[in-house]
Amino acid sequence: MNSVRLKKGDNGPRVRELHERLRTLGFGGLGDGEVFDDATSSLVEAFQRSRGLALTGEVDDTTWQRLVEAGWHLGGRLLFLTRPYLRGDDVADLQVRLSQLGFDPGRIDGVFGPRVHEALADFQSNCGIDVNGTLTRQSLSELLRVTPSVGDRTLISELRDRAPSPSESDGPLLVRGESPLIATLTRVIPHCLFDESLQALSAEAFAAHANALRARAVVAIVSSDTATDISLHYWASYTSHSRQGERLASGLGAALANSTLSRRLSVSGMALPILRETRMTTMVIEHPVLSKPEELVAGDVICRVLNDFFSVKQ
Repeated sequence: MNSVRLKKGDNGPRVRELHERLRTLGFGGLGDGEVFDDATSSLVEAFQRSRGLALTGEVDDTTWQRLVEAGWHLGGRLLFLTRPYLRGDDVADLQVRLSQLGFDPGRIDGVFGPRVHEALADFQSNCGIDVNGTLTRQSLSELLRVTPSVGDRTLISELRDRAPSPSESDGPLLVRGESPLIATLTRVIPHCLFDESLQALSAEAFAAHANALRARAVVAIVSSDTATDISLHYWASYTSHSRQGERLASGLGAALANSTLSRRLSVSGMALPILRETRMTTMVIEHPVLSKPEELVAGDVICRVLNDFFSVKQ
């Protein structure tokens, strides 16, 4: 996909397509104009809020990709394992239905990866139909036939995420970002790894590296000149969220609130690329420029919380 960047003042066919996609998804009653104006920016922000993305009111590659994904509905295309992985609301719907039936497709993230393939193949085997891990018309028909009766049954993926252990791996705790706090983390936390050569990677490429390395966790820390509050984010989207990520972010938020650090704090579930793509517990920390005393306090609290959280025995 060609890189996308749309903002107020832009115009042309791509803006018209943006309006059409937003209108189809229920965001506003815009016509088919070709001008990106204030109303367009507000609707883009509303869509970003609904998808757990950063609220910029502008369209970047991530926002455009999520707009495209939102347009897919179960049965609208053939779903199968390919590279790059297929992504969309139709995949998330498939994941939910499989998970309700006891077939574990992993986290409900709208990504058709190996676990979805395996779960779908298991479902096909149990139904006595062709086992190929592809959502064919026959498989879809069988899936739709059996899932209405399960109602709001708990997702098996949620049961797995409620397990006491916050991680399935003893690999390193990977750190990504730009912040003076990173030096403290790598100095104090055992097995904490910050590789300068990996920082230029996209969030998706960094996540792929973390997954291949079977990292125990990922912490992304970003210092912002414009931020005034400390924001902590964990994975949340579609019908599920990371309970381990929520525990970690909430625990850190409480610890920071009880420290001498006089900064407002927020904890929220989001679907930022680094949170979506990683398979392990991941947290994003966004903070304003801190004074040296504030850095000492924040660094000490973050290290203590991370050490305590990941000291849980397997």
